[in-house]
Amino acid sequence: MPSAIASPDLSTQRTLDHHLGAFAQGLDALLRDYDDTSVLVTPDRTYAGTAEIRAFFQAFIEGADPKFWQAFRIIRNSVHGEVAYLVWEARPWVTLATDTLHVQGGRIAVQTFTPFSA
Repeated sequence: MPSAIASPDLSTQRTLDHHLGAFAQGLDALLRDYDDTSVLVTPDRTYAGTAEIRAFFQAFIEGADPKFWQAFRIIRNSVHGEVAYLVWEARPWVTLATDTLHVQGGRIAVQTFTPFSA
């Protein structure tokens, strides 16, 4: 008999899919993937809670060249349990980037983000 509870893989994939699609919908849609206990770790700083994460993504979105989004391409997408791993590029701005998301209860609990540029 199938379980009524979504598997961790399915819940994580849904959250990752929403996160990726939310960039086109705006900052409020993007922030629905996080809560006040969420943490975003980058090479420069750790952002804790939705207010700090909002500030990070607002700067990221506002600072991106409009052509960045057309150049965005996913190279690898892997989900295992509560963890999603994403490798992407948006050349020439980002030659390679990785995101790792730890998803709990349909929210991103912890995310790491590391971009590499030419």
